[in-house]
Amino acid sequence: MEDNLRKREKSHEAKYKLDEELNFKALARRNKLIGLWAAERLGMDDAKAAAYAKEVVGAGFGDSEGQSLVDRIEKDFRDHGLDIGEDTIRGEMTRLLAVARDQVAKEYPEPLGPDHAKVGDWPI
Repeated sequence: MEDNLRKREKSHEAKYKLDEELNFKALARRNKLIGLWAAERLGMDDAKAAAYAKEVVGAGFGDSEGQSLVDRIEKDFRDHGLDIGEDTIRGEMTRLLAVARDQVAKEYPEPLGPDHAKVGDWPI
């Protein structure tokens, strides 16, 4: 019985680890997508947009609520005379998180091992 409990515990630990990794990947992807979205509104060409998105991803690390991203993008919009506020940015972040989750799920469509569910089935 103890072996079964230990196996179950290991299974839960593995699933938690996978869920956290996928959550991290989805949030990082969302941050990149919101950076590209903002860059488009700022009128950047592809090269500048890619560099800007990379900066935005870096600005978002360690901030699961995304406030640092919102602040950065909102300031950049203001500096360029755009009237796009926090509500619009947050709405786009919510929309893009769903897109990012879908993209990540497609990149990892199968379970990583016998203890894992299909990737798209994780709760975030």
